[in-house]
Amino acid sequence: MQKIIKLIFLLVICLPVSSLACEVCQARQPKALKGITHGTGPEAAFDMVIIWGAVAIVGITLFLSIKYLVRPKESAPDHIKNIILYGR
Repeated sequence: MQKIIKLIFLLVICLPVSSLACEVCQARQPKALKGITHGTGPEAAFDMVIIWGAVAIVGITLFLSIKYLVRPKESAPDHIKNIILYGR
């Protein structure tokens, strides 16, 4: 099992980014997506609204998850955080 995991890890790490999209797809992609994905890129203005909306949601989610992992603001002595960290 570990050999399979190591093989998959090496394939993912060693795989060049430019090999993810073929040359025809790279020609059709906008500048920001060249070499990353297959198919045509966003074709209408509404597609870009959807993409930037998704980027904003992911960014907000990442920020809040890191914020609440670093400082959860739970000070109750019986909170699960204190039970796990301090064994109380």
